[in-house]
Amino acid sequence: MTLETLTTFFGWLAVLNIGLLMVMTLFIWVLMDWASCFHARLFGLDQRDVRRAFYGYLAQYKLLTLIFVITPYVALKLM
Repeated sequence: MTLETLTTFFGWLAVLNIGLLMVMTLFIWVLMDWASCFHARLFGLDQRDVRRAFYGYLAQYKLLTLIFVITPYVALKLM
């Protein structure tokens, strides 16, 4: 596998992950009341805890995307 192939791979992976993150953020933003109420009833939790879990999930996904996708892409582009 060449550096050009790896760079292209990480570039498209970054596009897909950022797009997925944007879609998930939009869904959570639009459907937060319904989703938090549904999951709170489903799992017997407080709605505030469910909302906190949703935002924690998005933060972890964003951090993992930055570390494992964006950083290697930038490093390969700089080589």
